[in-house]
Amino acid sequence: MTSVDHRQPGHAPELRAAARHMGRRRFLTGTGAAAALAFAVNLPGTGVAGAAELDPARLTADPFTLGVASGDPLPDSVLLWTRLAPAPFQADSGLPARRVTVDWELALDEGFRRVVRRGRATAHPEFHHAVHVEAGRLAPGRVYYYRFRAGRHTSPVGRTRTAPAARSLPSALTVGLVSCQRYDQGHFTAYRHLAREDLDLVLHLGDYLYEYAVNDSGGARAYPAGTLPALFRRETVTLEDYRLRYALYKSDPDLRAAHAAHPFVVTWDDHETENNYAGDVSEDEVPAEEFLLRRAAAYRAYWENMPLRRPQLPRGPALTLHRRLHWGRLAQFDVLDTRQYRSDQAYGDGWQYPGPESEDPSRTLTGAAQERWLINGWHRSDALWNVVPQQVTFARRYNATTLPSKVSMDSWDGYPASRDRVLAGARAAGVENLMVLTGDVHVHYGFDIKRDFDDPDSRTVGTEIVTSSITSGGDGSARPSNWKTLMAANPHLRFFNGLRGYATVALGREVARTDFRTVSHVTTPGAPLTTAASFVTEAGDPGLKPA
Repeated sequence: MTSVDHRQPGHAPELRAAARHMGRRRFLTGTGAAAALAFAVNLPGTGVAGAAELDPARLTADPFTLGVASGDPLPDSVLLWTRLAPAPFQADSGLPARRVTVDWELALDEGFRRVVRRGRATAHPEFHHAVHVEAGRLAPGRVYYYRFRAGRHTSPVGRTRTAPAARSLPSALTVGLVSCQRYDQGHFTAYRHLAREDLDLVLHLGDYLYEYAVNDSGGARAYPAGTLPALFRRETVTLEDYRLRYALYKSDPDLRAAHAAHPFVVTWDDHETENNYAGDVSEDEVPAEEFLLRRAAAYRAYWENMPLRRPQLPRGPALTLHRRLHWGRLAQFDVLDTRQYRSDQAYGDGWQYPGPESEDPSRTLTGAAQERWLINGWHRSDALWNVVPQQVTFARRYNATTLPSKVSMDSWDGYPASRDRVLAGARAAGVENLMVLTGDVHVHYGFDIKRDFDDPDSRTVGTEIVTSSITSGGDGSARPSNWKTLMAANPHLRFFNGLRGYATVALGREVARTDFRTVSHVTTPGAPLTTAASFVTEAGDPGLKPA
């Protein structure tokens, strides 16, 4: 498989000119840069149509090949998503550069006999004909069904729900945790099982796609040679690259089924842009101005293809992804972004011995503003469970039983001062039921979060649930080769399993139950689902106990 030469990506010339003529700081913060970036990717003008209109009756092929999705439910509103793509593996998705009017409707029943809301939205070519509908004036705590129409074509039906009323105290909330779905390393069988779960929400914790090249047989999927177009045989760098890669992933029927079954709350990690990037620092050490062009393209395509609301609309190479959602007074979700604002990884990244560079108090994983936002939100929280969906392993993780031990410089272990400030903030805010939800590492972990990781007998101040990958890493194994070492080196690690799958967390008024789901294989389709282990966390008594 071949990859793109990072020195000559095909970015829009206007974008490249803006980067050349602005210093790094101005490029990051200047409104002129944001305007130039917006212009270069052809955002439609505010309040006006950016292109001529296409009569939907002229759509001869099904435009809903990428399915439907919903997300970020509020008590009176939910975000509905689709993208028109009659030919999803073409750069233009098989549509001319014209806007298309799309009808949508929301009903109390799957047969749409009791329609409660309907309206129209515009699919702009500037947004690759994506549709983001913020359907409002809904009842709290209700299940709804939705669909879209364009011309004579009707989308698949999606099922979604609103959050409970703000001051209510629901008896239960069940969420699914998913992460790391590399297309060419296996089939999305876990999503087929997830679609059948009785869930209120799915939290996607990052690595929705991977930037690496995909060959024409789909890698481990082993399609007949020539099944996939050659255009996927390059690393994603440009806006067109990222858009096409989302089309490839959303062509998977199991992923589409999961989106149609449940509302998603999404956050990214690194591969939606580039492996292990840090802020404006590229893994490949390209100049910041060059990398920010790629980041702008990646962020734009992410918003176009995710069920995100208007406040998440990117401005050039910036997108405000951290946000707060509530499930009545049962749970507050503080969704983090640990990529866009972080300090560069210490000691060249990877697994390294901690030292003065990694332990520098000025280092941050979240950025100062997001850190303040998180802690201030805890001070105002009246939720029973304070839940933090985020990307990389939060609890300390040694990889050797003798000291000193190496730690991952890409995780919170590489930013211990940042972790200490967050835990101090939770303590000052009186947070009693802290639950951190994590992806990234392609294994299931269950951690007790300790006040002092050097003292196994110190107080447990929270719980971390790390979900395995959907496919990344291939089939995996229940006990990876480092299982004994990690379990012995980390007494606060309560569970470790290396098979693929997802986790579910059921939050109640007295207890939270975590079920680690696994599939035996992903390199061939059809694997059955198994519950590898179950744990409970009692309200007021953080930490994991076998169920």
